[in-house]
Amino acid sequence: MKTLLTLATAAMLAVAAPPAISLAQAQPAPAAATVPDYTADDARAVLNARLAALKAVIALTPQQEPLWAAVEAAIRDIVRDAANRRAQRFAATPPAHFLDVLGAIADGEAARGRDLRRFVDAAKPLVNALTDAQRRRLPAFLGMTDHAGPAQASGQLWLFEEEEG
Repeated sequence: MKTLLTLATAAMLAVAAPPAISLAQAQPAPAAATVPDYTADDARAVLNARLAALKAVIALTPQQEPLWAAVEAAIRDIVRDAANRRAQRFAATPPAHFLDVLGAIADGEAARGRDLRRFVDAAKPLVNALTDAQRRRLPAFLGMTDHAGPAQASGQLWLFEEEEG
């Protein structure tokens, strides 16, 4: 009798278990936490913080302070242009050919080259007025690597971060 009761119980569990298992599987997984979109206000806040930090890292003297405005304006223009290039790239029709992709890369590199030249020209008077200690702090803060080997790609500098989006 015990054997029959055990077999009956096992049979009932075998019949009842699959619906319970499939019901548990049918429940939707809890929604993953979503990250809010990165907005233009967020980008502005990050840029403002980076500019304030860069200025603090340099620790400008009162004599050097007037030279900062040109550097800040160049950085703001470069970041704005990089964001505009990203927006244009996203709005453009998809490339039809691999040469279209290479052309877009060439155009982006040329634009970043012009922007880097604009930064160098704007920063030169300030950098020339800095002490060696102040000058030493700049490359790492800008995202530059300091090692032998191939030249660093311009896209690795935070000046162009908005372009990569």
